[in-house]
Amino acid sequence: MSHRRHIYIYSPSGAVRDKAAFRRGVARLKALGHEVEIDEAALKSWQRFAGDDATRLAAIGRAAASGADVALITRGGYGLTRILDALPYKAVAKAIDRGTAFVGLSDFTAFQLALLAKTGQVSWAGPALGEDFGAEAGPDDIMEACFDDLLEGQGEGTGWRMSSRDAGVALKPVHGATLWGGNLRVLVSLLGTPYFPAVDKGVLFLEDVGEHPYRIERMLDQLRHAGVLGRQKAVVLGQFTGFRAVPHDRGFRLQTVIDRLRSLLKVPVLAGLPFGHVPTKVLLPVGAPVEMAAQEREVFLVWGHGVGGSRHHHGHGHDHHHHA
Repeated sequence: MSHRRHIYIYSPSGAVRDKAAFRRGVARLKALGHEVEIDEAALKSWQRFAGDDATRLAAIGRAAASGADVALITRGGYGLTRILDALPYKAVAKAIDRGTAFVGLSDFTAFQLALLAKTGQVSWAGPALGEDFGAEAGPDDIMEACFDDLLEGQGEGTGWRMSSRDAGVALKPVHGATLWGGNLRVLVSLLGTPYFPAVDKGVLFLEDVGEHPYRIERMLDQLRHAGVLGRQKAVVLGQFTGFRAVPHDRGFRLQTVIDRLRSLLKVPVLAGLPFGHVPTKVLLPVGAPVEMAAQEREVFLVWGHGVGGSRHHHGHGHDHHHHA
C-alpha cells in the first residue's frame, strides 16, 4: 500500500465524454488511499474540448499551483497543440522543481515535448484517469505498480522482452541518453516549430492508435528525412493499435514498416515497449537521462532517482519486468 498522496485531476485536452469512467477512476485513486482534488473545470465541455482554450490554460495553471504530488490528465483527445504558445511554462517548471509530477499520454505529448523544448524539465508519459484508472475491467496491475513507484519515488526503470523476430537487433549499451517521444502523430505535428525538442543522441520512443501502417510509415519517413531518427542512439517502438488492415494492403503490415525502417537506419530500432493506448503501460520520464541495454530478447531501460517531480525517496527502487 502506498502512502497517501495528493493527486490533482484536470482536463487540458478533450472533453470528458465517459463520465462513468471518470467516476470509476476517481473512486479507484481514493480507494488506494490518495487525496484526489478535481479541477473546477475538469468536466467542462465546449465543442470537442474540455472548455475553451482560456479555460484549459487556466486549468493547467491551477494544476501547476496545486502543490500536488501528481497532476494527472482526465484524458487525451485533442487540444494542446492549439495553446502551446500560451502555456504557463515557468509555472509548470516551478511546480516540477517543487515535486509535482505531470503525467499523461496521447495529446499530452504536445505539452510534454514543448515543456522539454522550452524548459528542459521532465514529465511522465503514463496513464490517464479515465481510460486507465477508470477502465471497466479495473486498472491494469503493471500500470498501477508503475504509478505507485512514481508516487513512492522509487521507480528506477523498466524492462521488456522483444518478440523472437526482433531478437537480432544489435544494441550497444546506451549511457546518459535523453529519453523522449510519445504519440507519433502529435510528435510529427511539432516538427519545425519551437516546441520540438532538439534531442541529439537520445532514446526516442513512439506509439500511436488508429493509424494504418502506411500512415505510420509516412510519419516515420518524415522524421527520418528530417534527420531526427538518424541523430538518436536508439528508436524504441511501443504499441501501435486500433487500425484495420484492408484487402489491398496485400501483405503490407506494421512489421513491413519496421523491417524497412531497420534496413534504412544505422540506428537500432527496438520494438515491444509496453506503452501506448493499451491497458499495460509503464511510466516513462520524458526528458530524463537513461541507460539502456539489451541481452538477447530482454531490454532494460533505467533512469536515476528523483526524476521529474515525485519528491518521496525512501527504500530501494525496483523494476517491473513485463513479458509482452
